[in-house]
Amino acid sequence: MRSKRRNPGAGEPGDESAPSRPTRTAYDKALGLLARREHSRRELRQKLDRGGFARDESADAIERLEGQGYQDDGRFAEALVRSRVGQGYGPARIRAELRSQGIADGRVRELLENADVDWHDLAANQLRRRYGSASADPAERARRAQFLLRRGFAAATVRILTHADAEDPDDD
Repeated sequence: MRSKRRNPGAGEPGDESAPSRPTRTAYDKALGLLARREHSRRELRQKLDRGGFARDESADAIERLEGQGYQDDGRFAEALVRSRVGQGYGPARIRAELRSQGIADGRVRELLENADVDWHDLAANQLRRRYGSASADPAERARRAQFLLRRGFAAATVRILTHADAEDPDDD
């Protein structure tokens, strides 16, 4: 027969001598999340809602954090763009992720224009990293095109890069 292990220092329910943990507020929870990485307002709201906090308490906490400069959607969006470009994602994928985080379309457009990224080179580098530089048959070119499209690169860029193999003269 197994015996239950008891956590030392944890009292039984109703035991007044047991140390009690203070309940975390929505502000504390959100501040802890922001200490790890940037979060958008929408993302913080969702996490606080899942944590069981009241909507009013969550909204007040987010407003307070924003007022103190701890939460900033602009800073979040810039960090997300840098991160995703560094991971090799294209503009369509980044745009979709920013929109899903509640970033306005005008701000998204501005961020992508100011990203100082050569999307063609980034796509070519991703293709080389994944598949190498060997030329491919039509089925393989289609797989490569799908890979780039899933990563969020423009169809025109994908077409240029995946058909370049077919048009390259063979080395003798």
